[in-house]
Amino acid sequence: MRSCMIVLCLVLAATPVFARAATIEMEVNGLVCAFCAQGIEKKLRAFPATADVVVSLEKKLVALSTKEGQDIPDDELRIALTNAGYTVKAIHRENESLDDVRKRLGSPR
Repeated sequence: MRSCMIVLCLVLAATPVFARAATIEMEVNGLVCAFCAQGIEKKLRAFPATADVVVSLEKKLVALSTKEGQDIPDDELRIALTNAGYTVKAIHRENESLDDVRKRLGSPR
């Protein structure tokens, strides 16, 4: 019985790690040029938790991955992009890797 309780505790303790999204995707209005993409990328890379960023002008999509065990709250992302002059339509947390997002968007590395 004791070993079952220990296993259950370990599983419950690990659940947040497994539940964490691999990629944060944001639908953003106001992306019109490469300068916009560069500015958004620079803004998001300023977060210490950001590992990598991809911006698609065509799809009006910004996606980022965070460093292992770290996260950026949705409201902080929304504030950063709103203060930069963009409108964040939606934020989705996906279990898709950023490399897979790049492939789906047809974006180079």
